Amino acid sequence: MQQVRGVIARAKGEPVSLETITVPDPGPGEAVVDIAACGVCHTDLHYREGGINDDFPFLLGHEAAGVVEAVGEGVESVAPGDFVVLNWRAVCGVCRACTRGEPWYCFDTHNAASRMTLDDGTELTPALGIGAFADKTLVHAGQCTKVDPTARPAAVGLLGCGVMAGLGAALNTGNVRRGQSVAVIGCGGVGAAAVAGARLAGAATVIAVDIDPQKLGWATGLGATHTVDSREHDAVEAIRELTGGFGADVVIDAVGRPETWKQAFYARDLAGTVVLVGVPTPDMTVPDLPLIDVFGRGGSLKSSWYGDCLPSRDFPMLVDLYQQGRLDLDAFVTEEIGLDDVEAAFDKMHHGGVLRSVVVL
Repeated sequence: MQQVRGVIARAKGEPVSLETITVPDPGPGEAVVDIAACGVCHTDLHYREGGINDDFPFLLGHEAAGVVEAVGEGVESVAPGDFVVLNWRAVCGVCRACTRGEPWYCFDTHNAASRMTLDDGTELTPALGIGAFADKTLVHAGQCTKVDPTARPAAVGLLGCGVMAGLGAALNTGNVRRGQSVAVIGCGGVGAAAVAGARLAGAATVIAVDIDPQKLGWATGLGATHTVDSREHDAVEAIRELTGGFGADVVIDAVGRPETWKQAFYARDLAGTVVLVGVPTPDMTVPDLPLIDVFGRGGSLKSSWYGDCLPSRDFPMLVDLYQQGRLDLDAFVTEEIGLDDVEAAFDKMHHGGVLRSVVVL
């Protein structure tokens, strides 16, 4: 075992701290990864705020890339020296989703059984089973996906969570096809990635909706053909006006609030698709939605878990597209920071001035 630095959330709402943690040698099916870069995701802030569970202390960080340092018994999928993007969907291969050929819905994903600890022996809960705001972390080997080792870690590591969620909401869940119209409501990191995914899929019209002009500018750079400032314009009416009065074929809600979901519902064309990728809180409901409208408008109402991705399939493909210059992952990296800057990065999230702060080690 070895001791390294890690960013710890000890209690609900308290500032994070940089502390010494102990990383054990990998057990069967496990791997130790030397972290190269890790994005600061809203999910990490949710952990700190107690919005996920109360299993404090947490080792934060999960949107990461690095190099495998050591593997445990029985690991054949990766080897020391492999450059990997970490994921929180290490599929089991035997649950009912996997056996029916839909492993992107795996209901029993793997995490490492061994536990990392604080210096005093207190066991840590790694965020999404990863815990990558650290010099090194211990994960299940299935959470490691090999990609092109020449790729920039700060960029491709973002596929580990938010960027993959957005890209997948368009490419996988929304199944956007060439020539279709797509609207994305909320253009932070996930929404901006959904815009990029719609463009990558060949959508003819890509409408970005937000209340922040800076985010609309980012979305334009990533492929939006039109923007709507919903502080000044009714989002539903604007989307319909830009799609011949009909509504978009696919509308992606990257905010996850009842009011934005209702906008998405009514901004889609008849028989169109709504994709919810923004994560709501447990208390949120959608009131006053007539069931006859659900029936009468037809189409599909979907939620997108992790962009319905299969890391072994999607990560290498998307990294290749990035390396070819066809997917601008660099655009999501607003700033590079150190491990001791994570708390300040959380504060920047509240002001909306970044797509992603990325810890680089």
